[in-house]
Amino acid sequence: MTFMRLFVAILTVQVGTIAIAHEGPDPLAHWRFDADSIKSSEASTTVAPRLGPAATLRGNWSQVPDEAGGAIFLSGGGCGIEVTPDHNTAKKFLPEAALTVSAWVTVDKPLRWGGLAGAVEDDGDVESGWVLGYDDDTFTFALRGADEPHRLTYLKGKQKYEQGKWYHVVAVYDGELMQLFVNGKLDAESREQSGDIVYPAKTSFMLGAYHDANEHHGHRGRIREISIYDLAAKPAWVTHEFEHNAALAVLPAAPVVEPLQFVIRPYLQFGTQTSMTVMWRTNYPATTVLHYGENDECNQTIEVEGLSTLHEITIPNLQPQTQYFYRTESRAAAEEKSLTENVGTFQTVVKPETPFAFAVMSDTQGNPTVSGRLAEFAWGQRPSFLLHTGDLVETGPNDAHWTEHFFPSMNPLIRHVPFYPVLGNHEQNARNYFDYVSLPKPEYYYTFEFGNTQFFMVDSNRNVDPDSEQYRWLDEELAKSKAAWKICCHHHPPYSSDENDYGNLWKTNKGTRGDLRVRQLVTLYEKHQVDIVWNGHIHSYERTWPVRENKAVEQDGPIYMITGGGGGHLETAGPVRPYFQNTVRYGHHYVMVRINGQTMELQAYDIDNRLFDQLVIRKSDTTPD
Repeated sequence: MTFMRLFVAILTVQVGTIAIAHEGPDPLAHWRFDADSIKSSEASTTVAPRLGPAATLRGNWSQVPDEAGGAIFLSGGGCGIEVTPDHNTAKKFLPEAALTVSAWVTVDKPLRWGGLAGAVEDDGDVESGWVLGYDDDTFTFALRGADEPHRLTYLKGKQKYEQGKWYHVVAVYDGELMQLFVNGKLDAESREQSGDIVYPAKTSFMLGAYHDANEHHGHRGRIREISIYDLAAKPAWVTHEFEHNAALAVLPAAPVVEPLQFVIRPYLQFGTQTSMTVMWRTNYPATTVLHYGENDECNQTIEVEGLSTLHEITIPNLQPQTQYFYRTESRAAAEEKSLTENVGTFQTVVKPETPFAFAVMSDTQGNPTVSGRLAEFAWGQRPSFLLHTGDLVETGPNDAHWTEHFFPSMNPLIRHVPFYPVLGNHEQNARNYFDYVSLPKPEYYYTFEFGNTQFFMVDSNRNVDPDSEQYRWLDEELAKSKAAWKICCHHHPPYSSDENDYGNLWKTNKGTRGDLRVRQLVTLYEKHQVDIVWNGHIHSYERTWPVRENKAVEQDGPIYMITGGGGGHLETAGPVRPYFQNTVRYGHHYVMVRINGQTMELQAYDIDNRLFDQLVIRKSDTTPD
């Protein structure tokens, strides 16, 4: 335990005198979010601590100066202040037997799961750690001790907070009693927990966010100061700490209006020979203006009436297989300066006689480092579009997984080419998916043509049996297609060599070796001479022989390909080779497909952009080389 010390600085604000003070034992960690503590470099922006470890700023933030030394403003969503992604590396700064967490904050947006400081895991039956936070109307404190009930207790305060006002919030635990104080007064307490604090096996140590393995809810509001102690503060100490800065608590509510920023930078959706759709998202409502043309001056303009945060413009009356330039512009009602992005490019869909190429990826999920690397490599080969076979994100209802994982990592590719996705199981049919894509209704199934090829996109999370809407639609669309190449795409694979997704093949030989629900579609693929069926779901690479009537054939049958190595945790093939398997490979990857008339080339590349599989199909003899 450290010795006592006293440091007091007196600052004057409009409402009187505020003391930024600490009196008593030293904390394990203490961060003061003033301008002097924020250190920026090309690689990152960090918060230098008064005591303890430095922390890294994530997402959109801004410094808010005032007469009392200033604070930091976090804009919510994917924001946060990461002390470390693995709390085990900072154990000496995390209390074990007793705990006090003290924070001066404002809440500018209520959250069901708001977080101010903590190292917590609340995922199904796995509950451990602690977090000081808030919910829709009051402050909260969650913690798990070593004794029963072996789960987190969420202590909910009684005093309702007012958005934009300053509050001093303190959580205290002495091994038997949990207490929550707001502005120097006891607000709630519980004796449900006891014993030393139980931490997860691994979790992030975060400030300004509620974060665990499958959730991230960034704080929207100001944070002035956070301190963490390895002892349980007495009520008198909490009151004394509040009184040092009580003048803050009487300031009027003053939510910070941050500068207009991109939440999602401009990207492309559903191109045709004569149109292209551009989408982007801003942090608050703004105008929707698109400049475009056949050179970088972008001298044609389309404007949408009204203000919006999610912006969508379809450019009509374009010429086939033509390069265009575009630039977005948004202006908030109170902003004098427009928010613009650098000029981007795209090409409209090519004519049937023109060769083209496209990239295939799947299961990018919550790994933007890998998916971003693959997207950069794919863009380097200049595909015409991206085909994505589902599980774009780890958790579809979690907006931060879209705004902080998928879109930033894929932007180098999708600001130049449209992406055509299908729903994976991780999207959970979330509203986010339907908000962020612009596809023909009903959006969960659709078809599009590119050059001499037609693509048929299906949602395999929904019913696909012979009496289903999708089955009947697919049968009709395939029957009337005149395309030289027919390609189908859905998330779940009819055929798979995976070791345990369809029965644990290390324990039984009775596995189904594929999803039997979607295998019902195989009848249509064989009936209508589909060439390739692309899937994901299994986090590996697999290519089958042509398959007909559940037998591998040399020709005249659809080839099934799993391209699930876009970022998710990797999976392994079973112990024996099934009849349909041609090639299987463990590792992250993407695929490039090139079509020229009656010839299709497929090449698969690993995480280091090295070629590891290739195939050529020629319609003239229908025999793969």
